[in-house]
Amino acid sequence: MLELKNLKLTINDGVEPVQVLNGINLQLEKKKIYVMTGPNGGGKTSIAKSIMGIYQPTGGQIILDGEDITNKSITERARLGIGYAFQQPPRFKGLTVRDVLKLAAGSNNSIDECDLLYDVGLCAQEYLNREMNATLSGGELKRIEIATLLAQNLKVAVFDEPEAGIDLWSFQKLTETFEKMHRKFDTTMIIISHQERILRLADEVILVTNGTINEITSREKILSGIELTDGCSCRNNCSREELLNVECDR
Repeated sequence: MLELKNLKLTINDGVEPVQVLNGINLQLEKKKIYVMTGPNGGGKTSIAKSIMGIYQPTGGQIILDGEDITNKSITERARLGIGYAFQQPPRFKGLTVRDVLKLAAGSNNSIDECDLLYDVGLCAQEYLNREMNATLSGGELKRIEIATLLAQNLKVAVFDEPEAGIDLWSFQKLTETFEKMHRKFDTTMIIISHQERILRLADEVILVTNGTINEITSREKILSGIELTDGCSCRNNCSREELLNVECDR
């Protein structure tokens, strides 16, 4: 359904070119949840942005339903059914939630804004006429952004660390939204995350390190590794609380 063939990416950081992706090969199937995890700086976001067209690959191919989309623009990819949710969703001063959902739906008149907000756990009466400004919390913005992706009936939805900057209650609602989205739609979901609760949603987990795919494995294997960790009881406790990036000081 979505295939990355020997994908490479070199970025010029202003000093010298840096190769951040070193031949990524992936085959992603329809209606599956893939969680991409690994150390910071390993290349996860670069893969995601290459899929969306934010970064233009310097080698390899991206194939969607048999069509080579490697050289297509962000707009062209969006029309083909690829969507991207940023770590920090944008705010739109002067636009209401209703306006943003209508823009996302485009010419699809069958979309019901109330149903979209219900699907992401928000009450339409409370949110449709609210402005997309600083009065909305990070968790509210994330769920509204997911609603805009639902409005597009996507083939592929990419979420870059959706838990970033939101509180625990909003995070719980966010994971429930992903579960509901998975049950209701045929969208292939790619979620970049380190969080145990999101790892538990995965059909497959993709480990990315040093610009390569280190391993594609099951959530059971990843979660068993988290539970065992390195024998540090402090880290084990943190892991159970989903703080997976802590280091052992003992």
